Amino acid sequence: MTERRKVRMTKTSDVARHVVQLRAAGVALILDLRSAGLPTVVHWGADPGPCDQAELDAIAEAAIPPHVINLIDGPVSHSVLPEGHTGWFGIPGLSGSRSGAAWASRFTVSKAVQEERRLTVEAADPGTALGLRLVIELTGSGLVRLRTSVRNDGEDDYRVDAVSAVLPVPERAAELLDLAGRWSRERQPQRGAFNVGVHLREGRRGRTGADAATVVVAGVPGFGFRTGEVWAVHTAWSGNHRTWAERTGEGFRTLGGGESLLPGEIVLRPGESYESPELFFGYADGLDELAARFHRHLRERPNHPGSPRPVNLNVWEAVYFDHDLGKLLTLAERGAALGVERFVLDDGWFHRRNASDRGLGDWFVDDQTWPDGLHPLVDRVKELGMTFGLWFEPEMVSPLSELAVKHPEWIMRARPQLPPASRWQQVLDLAHPEAYEHVLTRMSAVIAEYGVGYLKWDHNRDLIEAPHVHRQTLAAYRLMDELRATFPGLEIESCSSGGARVDLGVLEHTDRVWASDCIDPLERQTIQRWTSQLIPLELIGGHVASTVSHTTGRRHDLAFRAITSLFAHFGLELDLTRLDDAETAELAEWIGIYKRYRALLHSGTLVRDEHPSTGRWLTGVATPELALYSVAATRRSDEEPAGRMTFPGLDPAGRYAVRLVGPNRDDLGPRPGWLDAPGLLSGATLGTVGVRLPTLRPETAMLIEIAAQPALSGQAVGNAALAMDQEANG
Repeated sequence: MTERRKVRMTKTSDVARHVVQLRAAGVALILDLRSAGLPTVVHWGADPGPCDQAELDAIAEAAIPPHVINLIDGPVSHSVLPEGHTGWFGIPGLSGSRSGAAWASRFTVSKAVQEERRLTVEAADPGTALGLRLVIELTGSGLVRLRTSVRNDGEDDYRVDAVSAVLPVPERAAELLDLAGRWSRERQPQRGAFNVGVHLREGRRGRTGADAATVVVAGVPGFGFRTGEVWAVHTAWSGNHRTWAERTGEGFRTLGGGESLLPGEIVLRPGESYESPELFFGYADGLDELAARFHRHLRERPNHPGSPRPVNLNVWEAVYFDHDLGKLLTLAERGAALGVERFVLDDGWFHRRNASDRGLGDWFVDDQTWPDGLHPLVDRVKELGMTFGLWFEPEMVSPLSELAVKHPEWIMRARPQLPPASRWQQVLDLAHPEAYEHVLTRMSAVIAEYGVGYLKWDHNRDLIEAPHVHRQTLAAYRLMDELRATFPGLEIESCSSGGARVDLGVLEHTDRVWASDCIDPLERQTIQRWTSQLIPLELIGGHVASTVSHTTGRRHDLAFRAITSLFAHFGLELDLTRLDDAETAELAEWIGIYKRYRALLHSGTLVRDEHPSTGRWLTGVATPELALYSVAATRRSDEEPAGRMTFPGLDPAGRYAVRLVGPNRDDLGPRPGWLDAPGLLSGATLGTVGVRLPTLRPETAMLIEIAAQPALSGQAVGNAALAMDQEANG
């Protein structure tokens, strides 16, 4: 066997005509650049360890498929940007032409530079007069991040129809999983075989979409949360997009993605370039490890929220459009007494906005509802020690608004007639410079006058007959960035009819996402569980709902609502004036529990499990020292009593104490005797053998703390959690 040794490279290396290895966090990406063509992927998956150049060359040679009769004369291959001349008959990497000509590219690499875990490839094709730049990076968490830029080097226009990048997966990746959904029921898992053909998830809504795939996962048969190799792709873009898994008749399996462009949307003049959205590819052993790679990547960003996520009180489901100052002041005072840290005034505060069919675009405080402006409310909120947040929907306009009447040319349309209305609104064309400037000016004025620290940024309709979704998406990103630059510390929540704009593109410009307009905790168990496949809990808005859900009409106890919301960025969205003394005291205790554990919840490793026969779902966040788990009964059990529950994510060699947490701990069903006199159990025992838990009624939950002993016990556990919270607060 060839001896392996660590390859010492200078910080920047010219690797053209070489085989390149990128390594991080147990993942390796090996790319073959020995030919003049674009790089091909030799291996993407588990890290075999550092390889010298001779072994890399041997690995690349061993990966070349044999010649097959009736295909091209030579081995069929494809690069990360597949081209037809290599014998590839799948989705092409570049689709475009010069008035129907110059569409068959043959790029030649002119330069390839490796800088640690990043490979930058420059290529050109004189035949199509195009230049190409590929940036392939292996992040510190083991994700592959890929960006593509196409440049027009010709003397006439070049129309770009699609730019698509792919990575291969091995034959053993025989199953697919992705997410689907609709309004108020986002991110529902669906699973099936990886058959020949294209499993295409295309979003043409002008936003990410409640039905978006979010991640497309290919894995070995039977892969789950804890085990089974998986490979995944996510398209980090908030406009029209495509994400897919493709299997060809020749046996190639790939995952890919890119922007879904409208006809003629991108036409490059001589010298102009088009840069595709970033694609993120992840490899892992199990869905939890895959989620952890995305979470670590997001947490390592310079713009990731660094302070403890405050308890929000959003008043939408408490008052809707009925903005009575007295009621809102009472809500603020009661919220502050409970421990709320941020008060968010939702829709209905601006010019003539007392119903859903008016006011959007007229970003002036309504002088009838608010004769003294928002100052009486904002001043009191800040006196109570809370920050103030405000709802906007900057990308939309009401046809009945003064803005629409005065500037009908600012309404986005592809023809003289307006597109069909949706939710009684149209789309404001932010690519129009004057429209953009108007919105920026008005939002800035309101934020400055009232010291707004948080924006709930909504986007409540699909873009129908929209001529330039690409430019609209970039304009929305730029508007967010300008506001955050002007108002340091301003936080923005991406809300879009609930969870219809959840992607890594928008999270480069915002600080959290609203997972769904449905806050029924039973629905949220699924929605939050699968939103967290991509996004860590601290960036997912999850609020305690009313006893009777406004969306579904279901009735749930406060413990189930609160425990579900704990595994997110915790907040409230209910009418506090309707709570009795007992409910108020219990809610205050749940808020205290969130504050006690939020540093753990928002920095530890997410773990999930499922017990199909009992309908019990486990969701936890674990560190070797301290872990917190929710066990929720999503339906009636087929077995009584339920079997043992295991707790993943602990140190196998550690010894732990297990206890129930929360004001509902005495209201659960029959409980096993060991909980009344718990002994110490090893992490290995808890992770493999498990323990019996109290019986749960359908649609209820329990909260379980598992703390390492003897280093942490009793008050020390609380002190450790508090220390984590203080450290996160800087």
